[in-house]
Amino acid sequence: MKTKIILLAEDNPDDVQLTLRALKKSNILNEVVVAQDGVEALDYLSGTGKYAGRDTNILPQVILLDLKMPRMDGLEVLHRIRGDERTKLLPVVVLTTSSEDRDRVESYKLGANSYIRKPVDFNQFAEAVRQLGLYWLVLNEAP
Repeated sequence: MKTKIILLAEDNPDDVQLTLRALKKSNILNEVVVAQDGVEALDYLSGTGKYAGRDTNILPQVILLDLKMPRMDGLEVLHRIRGDERTKLLPVVVLTTSSEDRDRVESYKLGANSYIRKPVDFNQFAEAVRQLGLYWLVLNEAP
């Protein structure tokens, strides 16, 4: 069975740690690749930059994408993922603190599979991550 990788594109170190803790608490033991901004996330997917030489045939099972990131925001990352033949079908879950209607609508217009607002409470967040993991890593059948 192949490894199911999670690509977490998140620039806030506290949110990275919170997400990793929530995954661990939910017994989601998949490898998590953390990209600290949108450029790094695309570098991972394309095997460029610090990921030069990576086997790009191994794609993540799901991408957890923050919207508000430096260098390139999540909406632009999503636009580029959907515009690339190799990555256009990858499941992308927008995981953000933004409650802006325009961010949610634009995310779906650009092809997000899901839009989840990060709960402030850790237990609520852990439960959201557990359900997300159960669905995207266990139940969902990727293309």
